[in-house]
Amino acid sequence: MNNRAQTAIYGFMLGLAILIVALAVAPALVEQTTSIMNESSTNSIGLNCTNPLISNFDKATCYAVDLSPFYFIGTVLFIAGAVVTAKIIFGGTE
Repeated sequence: MNNRAQTAIYGFMLGLAILIVALAVAPALVEQTTSIMNESSTNSIGLNCTNPLISNFDKATCYAVDLSPFYFIGTVLFIAGAVVTAKIIFGGTE
């Protein structure tokens, strides 16, 4: 097997490992985001995003917190794809 094929396989393995880590962290991130957006309780301080009387600044914070899992998972998936693509295009010599 030549170096380019070995580098491609290594790139796929590394990209897959990054993808698995992203998917493993996703449920915990979504749970944390949900607890941040809920009302305050004895154990946590929440933003109370369901309250229509909150200020515009709090609403903007709720939107930003609501989008954070999407941005995190999307960024990690992009990094995994970039690793695979870089290893295929730039990795190994023949």
